[in-house]
Amino acid sequence: MKVPIIMLGSVSELQGYIDKTQLTEDLGGTLDYCHNRWLSCRTAIEGFAQKVKQTAQILQSFGTELAETELPNDVQSTSSLLATHTEKKDKMKEDIRVAVEQGDDILGSITKPVTENPDYKLNQDQLDNQTTVERLLAQLHETETAFDEFWMKHQQKLEQCLRLRNFEQNFREVKAALDIVSERLSAFTDVGNSRSHVEHILKDLANFKEKSDETVRKAKMLASERDAFIQSNHYAVDSIIPKCSELHHLCDAFTTEIEQRRKLLNKSLELHDLLEKSMKWCDEGIYLLASQPVDKCQSQDGAESALQEIEKFLDTGAGNKIKELNKIYEEYAHILNEDLKDHVQKVFQKQESMEEMFQKRQVSLKKLAAKQTRPVQPVAPRPEAFVKSPCTSPGLQRENVSNSESSALRRVNYRKGKSEVTELHQSRGGSTMDDEENLAVLRQHVMNELIETERAYVEELLCVLEGYAAEMDNPLMAHLIPPELQNKKDILFGNMEEIYHFHNRIFLRELETYVEYPELVGRCFLDQMEDFQIYEKYCQNKPRSESLWRQFSDSVFFQECQRKLDHKLSLDSYLLKPVQRITKYQLLLKEMLKYSKNCEGAEDLQEALTSILGILKAVNDSMHQIAITGYDGNLNELGKLLMQGSFNVWTDHKKGHTKVKDLARFKPMQRHLFLHEKAVLFCKKREENGEGYEKAPSYSYKHSLNMAAVGITENVKGDAKKFEIWYNAREEVYIVQAPTPEVKATWVNEIRKVLTSQLQACREASQHRTLEQTQSLPLPLPASSCASPSRNHIRNTKKMEEKKADLTSLEGCGTAGAPKYPEKGKGWAKPSHSLDASEENDGWSSAEEPLNSSDAEEEGAGGAGEIKLTPGKYTVVTDYDKGVSEEFTVKSGDLVQLIREGEDGLWFVKNLSSGREGWIPASNLLMLIGNSKSAQSLSSSESGTASSNLSTSSSCSDSCNVSSTSFSDIKG
Repeated sequence: MKVPIIMLGSVSELQGYIDKTQLTEDLGGTLDYCHNRWLSCRTAIEGFAQKVKQTAQILQSFGTELAETELPNDVQSTSSLLATHTEKKDKMKEDIRVAVEQGDDILGSITKPVTENPDYKLNQDQLDNQTTVERLLAQLHETETAFDEFWMKHQQKLEQCLRLRNFEQNFREVKAALDIVSERLSAFTDVGNSRSHVEHILKDLANFKEKSDETVRKAKMLASERDAFIQSNHYAVDSIIPKCSELHHLCDAFTTEIEQRRKLLNKSLELHDLLEKSMKWCDEGIYLLASQPVDKCQSQDGAESALQEIEKFLDTGAGNKIKELNKIYEEYAHILNEDLKDHVQKVFQKQESMEEMFQKRQVSLKKLAAKQTRPVQPVAPRPEAFVKSPCTSPGLQRENVSNSESSALRRVNYRKGKSEVTELHQSRGGSTMDDEENLAVLRQHVMNELIETERAYVEELLCVLEGYAAEMDNPLMAHLIPPELQNKKDILFGNMEEIYHFHNRIFLRELETYVEYPELVGRCFLDQMEDFQIYEKYCQNKPRSESLWRQFSDSVFFQECQRKLDHKLSLDSYLLKPVQRITKYQLLLKEMLKYSKNCEGAEDLQEALTSILGILKAVNDSMHQIAITGYDGNLNELGKLLMQGSFNVWTDHKKGHTKVKDLARFKPMQRHLFLHEKAVLFCKKREENGEGYEKAPSYSYKHSLNMAAVGITENVKGDAKKFEIWYNAREEVYIVQAPTPEVKATWVNEIRKVLTSQLQACREASQHRTLEQTQSLPLPLPASSCASPSRNHIRNTKKMEEKKADLTSLEGCGTAGAPKYPEKGKGWAKPSHSLDASEENDGWSSAEEPLNSSDAEEEGAGGAGEIKLTPGKYTVVTDYDKGVSEEFTVKSGDLVQLIREGEDGLWFVKNLSSGREGWIPASNLLMLIGNSKSAQSLSSSESGTASSNLSTSSSCSDSCNVSSTSFSDIKG
């Protein structure tokens, strides 16, 4: 076919052949068509269709994978699978969302002209494209809906599986825990061998029940989930219900068993109460028989009185004695083991024997009372009367009665020293045992208790060391020890091994050598008293040990050790044994001393008791000392801790003190004071929150005073509980109020002892140093002129030193030594560091000055009104450069020390400021030092205070070569 071809040269020619409505806009027509747009739209639709197809295929494949997945058998795998599937599902949902957005965008581009112009009509291509896209979107939504429904079922199944696996895991753990507590409960088979033992077991049972309640609560809570599984239509409900029922059964069985154990122990406690009452009643009865002197029963009144005592005592037996043994056996048959049954029989036999003795004593006393009531016949006795009479005289009668009672007493199994007294009393044929023999038996009883408890204590320590401490080093047990507990054996057990070796190798053996001489056991304690200091170290470590125990008390390691040792009590009870033991000694010593007051070893017992109490005090003080915080130095360098306690403290320092906060306060500060040999520390007590030792207070260090510069004023007006501690010649004054006058007296006495001992030591050292200087110092002048102080001066110095020494023994040197100062208190006062001490103390001017004028006259040193120079430290008030030695000069304000007096009125002087020495005429010295007083002056208490002062001086510290470290640098 031939088609005509027309060559057109312009658009207008084209329009002549084709209508404008059929031509596109670029050809001058009105047809709304863009080929590029059509291509773009068609390409997008085909891509979207391909996306929908791929999404459907992926969802189908994922659904097949989910359907074919097997459910895991443990929690971790199930949780992991659920997380993996959820992640894939979220990715699928994201792909669907992206596809839907793509389809919505294509559909929006197709309908955009209509959206912009409602009158616009889509052409056929556009309508076809719109239909295609809408169909694809509907297909995509249907696929997503089907996938969501499938996923919900699959997710529910996985979640139910995870819940089931969690239940099964919790079931296994709870059941294992219930089995453990049930096994431990089965160990509570002991019904106790005494009241205290039963109470202890009951306490252990209560603690065990308290710890087990959490396990039972978890089991019941897990069992209660059964209804929730049923309501949720769980697919494995048939396997869950039996497990829940089993948990209910185990909980009920455990609760019932623990209640039965408690009832058995209460029944055992009831039986032991009865036995102890019976034993106590028997002991009281035996004491009653032993305390009735037979010689006084020969009178009618004595016999009747004794009968009344016996009848009154027997009336008290209704609620105290065992009435019928068979009924006891029947009532307590379910708790009577062989040991307890044997104990019941012994108690009942003792009760019968005691009642038999009472019956015989009653018969004897009734005969004695009846014999006294017959009137005395003045006729001669008939021979047949002697035949009928069972005994020829009251004395023989008493002997027979006592012998019969003695035979009955010997059948009693005495368990206490009190019963032994009665046996000894009856075996002597009824003669009254004197107090000394009674006390001897009681002393032996205390000694037996001391040795028996000591042996038990040693065994318990060995048990802990072998059963716990050694096991911490056992490689087979290492896997049971928490990592945080490893290498901490020394913290947990402290020096328990050292304590064990001391008691096992030394103290117990020494005690056993005194078993026949209990009254001398005080010497045993005194010989080993230094070794008891090891308890201080143990008690200081106890807070750290207890804190560590609380962190790991539930450790499997400790539970396994306790199981192997078959201990009813946990380790912490045994860690407390050393603390309990050191406090037990003082009770036993008190008891022994009570029965040994007139014995040879009474003084040793009293000294041993005092020493043990001192150790307990030292232990208690050290527990407070280790709680001090904020102290930069080493507390051990302060010497032994002598006292500690809480006080109200006011400050009353001199004006111009550098620290404003230390000015006088109206409201007292609460301070805890620690008195050491070399310093007194002021701390603030801070209460801590916590448990056990962690609840103990701590002490925040505030400041301290060097005892070498401390003085005390014993009495403060207006309050018998106050005293003063002052420092640096009252530059700092602390008014201290004790809780009681007794506490104040104790502290003042202790401080006085410290200061007196320091003063004495300083004097001795000063004399020794002066002697060395006298022998070794180079003398610039010829030996013939000024080699040494004169003999008269040495003799005078010795006399004055003796007078100073005598002062220390005076109760009140103010009244005894210097009558013109009756208001002065007793004791020593010695300013420290300050060279102008005369401002505070208006008393004696020098340590070398005589006590009064009459003493000065006896010394014959100078005329009336002449100032006498004495060795000591002085402050120069004017310059001087004309000494015998040309290089020796002093300036105003320099501190000089007068060492010794030579001949021709010269003094050997050392300038402490420059360190140079030289000779100065005495006349020039008097001008140089003016009215300056010696820094070594021994002064009375401050005027206006009716009290006593005591301190050491800085000069003493210098002369004794005391360390120059100043506590004033670190106080506050």
